[in-house]
Amino acid sequence: MKYDVTVIGSGPGGYVAAIRCAQLGFKTALVEKYSTLGGTCLNVGCIPSKALLDSTEHYHNAQTTFAEHGIKLTGVKADLEQMIKRKGEVVNQTTQGIDYLMKKNKIDVLQGTGSFVDKHHIKISGEKETTIETDKVIIATGSKPSSLPFIKIDKKRVITSTEALELKVTPKHLIIIGGGVIGLELGSVYARLGAKVSVVEYFDSLVPTMDKMLGRELKKVLKKLGFEYYLKHKVTAVKSTAKTVTVTAESSKGENIELKGDYCLVAVGRKPYTEGLGLENVGIATDKAGKIEVDEQLRTSADNIYAIGDVIKGVMLAHKAEEEGVFVAEVMAGQKPHIHYNLIPGVVYTWPEIASVGYTEEQLKEEGKEYKTGSFPYRALGRARASMDIDGQVKVLADKSTDEILGVHIIGARAADMIAAAVTAMEYRASAEDVARMSHAHPTYMEAVKEACLAATEDRAIHM
Repeated sequence: MKYDVTVIGSGPGGYVAAIRCAQLGFKTALVEKYSTLGGTCLNVGCIPSKALLDSTEHYHNAQTTFAEHGIKLTGVKADLEQMIKRKGEVVNQTTQGIDYLMKKNKIDVLQGTGSFVDKHHIKISGEKETTIETDKVIIATGSKPSSLPFIKIDKKRVITSTEALELKVTPKHLIIIGGGVIGLELGSVYARLGAKVSVVEYFDSLVPTMDKMLGRELKKVLKKLGFEYYLKHKVTAVKSTAKTVTVTAESSKGENIELKGDYCLVAVGRKPYTEGLGLENVGIATDKAGKIEVDEQLRTSADNIYAIGDVIKGVMLAHKAEEEGVFVAEVMAGQKPHIHYNLIPGVVYTWPEIASVGYTEEQLKEEGKEYKTGSFPYRALGRARASMDIDGQVKVLADKSTDEILGVHIIGARAADMIAAAVTAMEYRASAEDVARMSHAHPTYMEAVKEACLAATEDRAIHM
């Protein structure tokens, strides 16, 4: 069988790339080694983690805020087994939706592990071994959890995010190595269910790649859930037995600590997954981080092979991979698409949520850019008081001379949805005053964005 385009990997980048290729008239194949489509995000990442976050947030609210709302409940219990079951149902519905989209767009799904024979032939090893011919190829094989060289992940006591989504019991003491997105989201799940959660982070802030304000505010909020933190600590050893795990770490001052728990979640990031692709057969090399090098059109050193998503440079986000999948398909079709990488938002689905786009204040300082800032607290919003979601704030960074918005950083209820408005404004190079002069419905959380923009515009916030 011969195809115009073959996509290897069916995660958000891969399946979206395949759909866009099909829309543009290419005869398209999608190669996936697992039995379900959707990759890490849909099967063991974004979707299942959000399902558990929502379930446990409902339980937490039933225990903590329902009575104040006038809802009296007794004997509220968490059923982790049912939560895991519902999570599985959400995953199944979502992956089946991808199956439907493949059929709708007449994309051939080939199950098995794809590897390059040469630039135009891909061997697919599964129940049967077949070789297909293809004009162009998109590598979208994603990433897998990283670890530290001295840690043995036994998937029983020392676990990754994959195992954390399938626990049979709530941990008594969950030790998390890494204070980034994955660790804090899954830590929130089990803290709400009653686990003691200890976070060991090498850097001096939670979510260290984001604006420091967000890490500071999130630290305060999660502390209310019972989180404890060991920032600026380097893990030196992890040892497990049949029922316990011990983590040893050294502080930046040279002091040693020892934490004992029943589970240790290793959440130190992810690394590109390119094993078994046969890149050497087509002359494609990877850098020190294992990422495939690409040019501005996301083309590899082989002129007919492209790569997108977690296997190339940039943040490892599902929506970044999606944008790149569409980008490559349109490049192949002779169009001239663009991606503004600085305007790809990042989100942390704790509660309150965190969402961020553009420059952080630390980046602006480092680059010597002159800027101004405007902030507004959630507790000053009528909508936040009504919903009892008063933790959080919005920070807007704008160019000091032109007033163009350079960055928006939100911690608060519905931040994940609100950030889209900031991306829209910044794509059109809006000024803080532009947004401040737009009508925002009352009462809404988005009023905090308007007020922060007013604060950045000659300190004109109305409600503060």
